[in-house]
Amino acid sequence: MASVEMLMPKMGESITEGTVLTWLKKEGDVIEQDESVLEVATDKVDTEVPTIHGGVLKKILVKEGDVVAVGAPIAIIETSGEVSEPAVTPTQSPDPKEEILEVAPALTNSIIENSEVQNNSIEDDRFYSPLVQSIAKAENISKSELGKIPGTGKEGRVTKQDMLSYLDKRSKSVSDSAAIASPSISAPKVQISISASDEIIEMDRMRKMIAQRMIESKRISAHVTSFVEADMTNIVLWRNKNKDAYKAKYGEGITYTPFFIEAVAKAIRDFPMINISVDGDRIIRKKDINVGMAVALPSGNLIVPVIRNADQLNLVGISKKVNDLANRARINKLSPDDLAGGTYTVSNVGSFGNVMGTPIIPQPQVAIMAVGAIVKKPAVVETPTGDVIAIRHKMFLSHSYDHRVVDGSLGGMFVRKVADYLESFDINTSL
Repeated sequence: MASVEMLMPKMGESITEGTVLTWLKKEGDVIEQDESVLEVATDKVDTEVPTIHGGVLKKILVKEGDVVAVGAPIAIIETSGEVSEPAVTPTQSPDPKEEILEVAPALTNSIIENSEVQNNSIEDDRFYSPLVQSIAKAENISKSELGKIPGTGKEGRVTKQDMLSYLDKRSKSVSDSAAIASPSISAPKVQISISASDEIIEMDRMRKMIAQRMIESKRISAHVTSFVEADMTNIVLWRNKNKDAYKAKYGEGITYTPFFIEAVAKAIRDFPMINISVDGDRIIRKKDINVGMAVALPSGNLIVPVIRNADQLNLVGISKKVNDLANRARINKLSPDDLAGGTYTVSNVGSFGNVMGTPIIPQPQVAIMAVGAIVKKPAVVETPTGDVIAIRHKMFLSHSYDHRVVDGSLGGMFVRKVADYLESFDINTSL
């Protein structure tokens, strides 16, 4: 017999912790490999977590409602044979589908602080638990600063309480220094006046996490937005003509979203330096084109499932992926894998009746595109016999990008190329 720890899995990109909602099994239960053991919530998704080992659930280490760091033990499973643990390497090997490029020296100074925070490998002699590392990252504690925190745990290890005590002292000592203090969701300079008729609503955990992520993205990336107006007439006419036949043939409707994603994927192939991430003083150029699409949930929050290898799918293939992910998102059936690995994101603000927007980049990507509402407008159209005024279906594209690594020329040419692909859609395309 052998005992193995069941660890809190990584639930998606940039997720560092999860909340235990419900234990589906109790101590003493026999569980099969890949059988769901508990349900976990993050700010992106609620999902069931399976075990990678079969055996007996010997001990549950965390309670329902506990917030647990990724990689921390949550249960002990007693197996019938020996268990081989995966080898731990000191550094992460680069993905063969990624290309690492060195950033110019001028960029290094602007992002070195963020690189230091994001690096989870601690180069001193002490062991740091995933929870401690997660707190350090969230509070912008550098490796050198972490090494100076006194530890009260076994063999001098830093505990959660050590971190909280240190943060309490640090916040008091730097209360007058906004440059050192970690960013907060709301930091008003004057006291807010509350009247008897006002309603006070506490943010739920998801709202707090979304707010914090938005602040972090604005702090990390130098946001710039370029705008282009695209003529969507061919696509609108084709969809109006074929949507009934499409539904009869494939059993589901076709929205405008697949057209947007197809055009974005084609443009990324033309401009691969949009499909990157920043890691310290290195640029990681992604070989896969994985397009995230923002989906509005019934709660009003947004979630971003990912269409992998979107450039390898035709319009029907993309449409089926879009419908599947959107439907499962709205009934809370997305898995962590559905949310991971995105390299570029599309957000449809037009679905809310907006003509344009300035979207915030989802880290660690460097760009996001918002598509606005399609509106009928009079426009000048060139014909063989001269220019005429005609009614056309127009839409604004808003492209926000990280100016640290994406210059205005690249950001502008990319959004123009997406518009070109949309405008050149062949109205005679067959089903």
